[in-house]
Amino acid sequence: MSAVDAAALTAWVREFARLAHEQRDALTRLDAAIGDADHGANLDRGLTAVVAALEAQPADDPAAVLKTVATTLIKTVGGASGPLYGTFFLRAAGALDGDDGRALATAVRAGYDGVVARGKAERGDKTMLDALGPACDALDEAVAAGESLDDALRAAAAAAAAGRDATEPLVARKGRASYLGERSAGHVDPGAASATLLVEAAATALAGRG
Repeated sequence: MSAVDAAALTAWVREFARLAHEQRDALTRLDAAIGDADHGANLDRGLTAVVAALEAQPADDPAAVLKTVATTLIKTVGGASGPLYGTFFLRAAGALDGDDGRALATAVRAGYDGVVARGKAERGDKTMLDALGPACDALDEAVAAGESLDDALRAAAAAAAAGRDATEPLVARKGRASYLGERSAGHVDPGAASATLLVEAAATALAGRG
């Protein structure tokens, strides 16, 4: 089984959609504390549309799967999440070249870099980058060391979760949460929480593929 064929990437997105639906209310509670209280609902709606789009037009090309995800999220998710997650998947699609763990790591890194550029943010700003960045580093390191994709993705998921938790004491410097200033401290960032679900979904859906 290929780590990054169309079926694998579709399974990843389906699992992300399942987790987002399961955690919808939790994500919304996090967003209610420092944002618009709509992150969970918006992401759930967008990923439901993504799954429907992938079912309506199944793709054999891995990059086409990611492009469908990107365009659907951009069209259906409100706020900053649609453009940011859309950019992640669009950049990942453009960088995908190969069918192994190294190719996946390269694509994920390109997606991360796209989010950095689109959001004009960096780690420590209390955003999704605080989870996604450490996940990319862990994935790159594990793949470079020759670890199995299973182990690499588990390491990435653990790094994402640690990064998510580390946002709690931070003062937000980007997004609506930044309007709260010091009052944004003491809350986990909802974007970092959903980005962790993205990485956890990959670890689950791609298990046994490399």
